[in-house]
Amino acid sequence: MPLSTVQSVSICKIEQYSIYSEYLERKVLLDMYFPANMPTLEQVSLLLINDGQDLPKMPFEEILNDLWTQQVLEPLFCVGIHCGADRKMEYGTAYSADFEGRGAKAGLYSKFILDELLPFIRRKFQVTSFKDKSFAGFSLGGLSAIDISWNHASEFCKIGLFSASLWWRRKGYEDGYDEEQDRLMHLQIRKGVFHPWLQFFIECGILDETADRNNNGIIDTIDDALDLIVELKAKGYTDKHIQYLELADGKHDVATWAKAFPDFLKWGWGLKE
Repeated sequence: MPLSTVQSVSICKIEQYSIYSEYLERKVLLDMYFPANMPTLEQVSLLLINDGQDLPKMPFEEILNDLWTQQVLEPLFCVGIHCGADRKMEYGTAYSADFEGRGAKAGLYSKFILDELLPFIRRKFQVTSFKDKSFAGFSLGGLSAIDISWNHASEFCKIGLFSASLWWRRKGYEDGYDEEQDRLMHLQIRKGVFHPWLQFFIECGILDETADRNNNGIIDTIDDALDLIVELKAKGYTDKHIQYLELADGKHDVATWAKAFPDFLKWGWGLKE
């Protein structure tokens, strides 16, 4: 049974579950958002969202209700995955921890997603497979989302990055940091292969931060995102695969991501007129 069920006259239904992860050695809270009158799940897309504890602050339910009421969004099954106390260890890149050892459990988090979470969803909702699966996240949760999706591309199709921590690096600036070789996600893409079905939605805010390590007048968040796009295009991706959204008043906060999320949803699952 769900821990709680919230159902009102709204279109969106929310159920919360708790599952124990053997890999993470902790309970993981999950918020499930889906239409009250949901069609057969085999015909519905699944969207996983890291830092699911932030979704009620948007509030995500209202975003879905508005889009479904306007009839501009396909039915969608969304799972907000609450982070744990060890967030900086579980999120990151499984390829390598960063220069301070953060992200050391990212490989275990990947295993949780693939070997525990997805089977749990299939069992609980009695679905053998979804129409397709996608992954999104905010800040460090965005880095985790692209890391898992890129390294398990057969499982996913769309990736949503909101102020993603693409600066994640294996060397400190004072330890011989090389921008071309030490940003871990950029390096993985450069060493990886082209998966033509993958699509990327990348949001940045002009006010995400003030850091500008190379003094080029562009904050690092945007520099890292644009450089990621360069790496993707060198691999074979085109503007048809990539949607870049830069918000002039965007900050590194939930309010900004709430503003951008409807664009992401319509980009990925919008109903065509």
